[in-house]
Amino acid sequence: MIDADGFNAFEAAGWEAKAAGYDRFFGAITSRVIEPLLDAAAVGQGARLLDVATGPGYVAAAAARRGAVVVGVDISAAMVERANTAHPDLEFRQADVHQLPFEDGAFDAVVGNFLILHSGAPERAASELARVLAPGGSVALTTWDVPERARLFGLFLEAIADAGAAAPAAIPVGPDFFRFSHDDEFDALLQGAGLEDRRVETVAFEQQFADVDELYEDFVAGTVRTAALIEEQDPETQARIREAFRRRAHEYDHQYGLRIPISVKLASGRRSA
Repeated sequence: MIDADGFNAFEAAGWEAKAAGYDRFFGAITSRVIEPLLDAAAVGQGARLLDVATGPGYVAAAAARRGAVVVGVDISAAMVERANTAHPDLEFRQADVHQLPFEDGAFDAVVGNFLILHSGAPERAASELARVLAPGGSVALTTWDVPERARLFGLFLEAIADAGAAAPAAIPVGPDFFRFSHDDEFDALLQGAGLEDRRVETVAFEQQFADVDELYEDFVAGTVRTAALIEEQDPETQARIREAFRRRAHEYDHQYGLRIPISVKLASGRRSA
């Protein structure tokens, strides 16, 4: 049974510790879907945009370059601090997606780049996103595709399975990490929030990494739920996971290191005018 409150608290605490690691590692990957995300939400000159789970502010900064009037929010104070430091001319504040501190219809567009998989109550989160959206405005969200196509996560999860590692009791039960990797589930989420003209699409690319051990260490330093599956194991199990990861990752050896397929699901919908 999902422990929504416990999972949300686990995620919030985790990102306080992982903000720097996320910025160092995942920024180069997640930033590759920012422009499609903003396009899906029709973000342009003068649009009032809410960027939820802004992290270090990548999406907010890109939207500001388009001429949007941006507010970025994140559950993590450490992430908000990084965003404020990197983009002092933009507005960032700490806020919980399940209870946004904004009036109904306050924004022309709302986006969340890899937000929804970190929510213990995704339906409640989607309803809040729709609530603060003005009539005729659009929501756009991204999540990772299934592990068979989002190979960065697939490699880690397969290595954990290879090592015979069980899910640690310290991790509260949350929603399926890949629930919204399936088009019908992602569409149903937005439909349940009352959005129309919905669309789910796939954004796929390859990401270059220099070294398998550096990749392993940086990934663990920059994630919460997947990293906890590893960090909560005993040292012997952690060693088996790392060796299994090395073995599997070599499938993607390239002249200049590793080239790993990445796949992302992008869902969007519009509030009726």
